[in-house]
Amino acid sequence: MDGEMISKILSIILLDIVLSGDNAVVIALACRKLAPEQRKKAILFGTMGAVVLRIVLTVVAVWILGIPFVKFIGGLLLLYIAWDLLKSGDEDPDIKGNTGLMPAIRTIIVADFVMSLDNVLAIAGVANGHVGLAALGLVISIPIIIFGSQIIMKLMEKLPILVWIGALLIAYTAGEMMVSDKYGHKYLVDALFPQMDWIIPILMMIILIALGLWAKARQTRRMTSNS
Repeated sequence: MDGEMISKILSIILLDIVLSGDNAVVIALACRKLAPEQRKKAILFGTMGAVVLRIVLTVVAVWILGIPFVKFIGGLLLLYIAWDLLKSGDEDPDIKGNTGLMPAIRTIIVADFVMSLDNVLAIAGVANGHVGLAALGLVISIPIIIFGSQIIMKLMEKLPILVWIGALLIAYTAGEMMVSDKYGHKYLVDALFPQMDWIIPILMMIILIALGLWAKARQTRRMTSNS
């Protein structure tokens, strides 16, 4: 293996770690309510499934990103995922929440797939069309992403406010995806005004806060009526 190849692998690993911060947050949010013995399985299988999809996405990324509004729709899906994670985090222990292993794995894979639309293009660029090289870099980065998500999960257990912060980060990412979409940018930014580039992500965070408070108020009313 020559120096250039090693340099590319290291670049891909570093890039993947930097771009996967929000992915680690999703993993932590999705797994925090699982029983301890199920967490490792969910993180492992969810991350493995997400990485496999990333590899496939790397091959077809240019074609997928050419589909009209694909990133815009992905942003809306990501906002829903953020709300779903936040809603389950605020549930009372006596109310059945999303504590299943398969739902957690599914959330990790879907969210990672949506958030990886941009990431894979950057990684594919460094790999210079070498799919095997991109795949190798992603596989090597798996234990680092898993370790990072476990640290975030432990912090969330000690500081519940981090659940809200994590969900808001995902909502902000959703807004960024919507305005970075070719057609989303055309109709939201070019047709209106340049400031929409940062207004939309912030608006997604405000919408999430409103939905979260609404869900919490609804839950409180339900608990009151049942008592």
